[in-house]
Amino acid sequence: MRLLIFGATGMVGQGVLRECLNDARVDAVVTIGRAGSGRSDPRLQDIVLPDLFAAVRNESTLTGFDACFFCLGVSAVGMSQADYTRVTYDLTLAIAEPLARLNPGMTFIYVSGTGTNPHGRAMWARVKGRTEDALSALPFGAAYMFRPGFIQPLHGIVSKTGWYRAIYALTGRVAGPLGRAFPGLVTTTEKVGRAMISVARNGYRKPILENADINDAAMQN
Repeated sequence: MRLLIFGATGMVGQGVLRECLNDARVDAVVTIGRAGSGRSDPRLQDIVLPDLFAAVRNESTLTGFDACFFCLGVSAVGMSQADYTRVTYDLTLAIAEPLARLNPGMTFIYVSGTGTNPHGRAMWARVKGRTEDALSALPFGAAYMFRPGFIQPLHGIVSKTGWYRAIYALTGRVAGPLGRAFPGLVTTTEKVGRAMISVARNGYRKPILENADINDAAMQN
């Protein structure tokens, strides 16, 4: 498989990239982001773009992929609806639309979040919901929305967001036992990565995957 990853330096993206590089079935991985991934592998190419809207200006960088794992995301805390919409809806669709045109049959996997709802009360949930709906309408081979809840970072991966790191530090010791007892509540960066590979290869029985579905798909990889 040839895979394209957006957001490989974030907590989720780091985990996804790790699992892709650990999987012998993956032939090549291209990351596009504002910084390099920091990983070294003969199958890996990092494309660094300070302005991610510029990714669509060179269509050759968006061509020839079996799947795209879109892990870009920002917290809505302190952001206006207009600013959050630009980096969540506008940027995602600006990239996804040419991807669907240039890669017939591509599987597109979008990292959303639990509670996403285009008619929800929270601003972020509505924007994410609109984004999901728009992606589902594009002519991809298949489009899947991952809606993880609590994600336990593994293998030294950390979030770049300070208050996320504080939460993980407080809950780290109980996340493992809690996840085993209640698989619908907790997943891990490792399982998210493995689930994406599995879904890209084999599909999944429904287009929206919550934590329990992500963990189930990871087991099938």
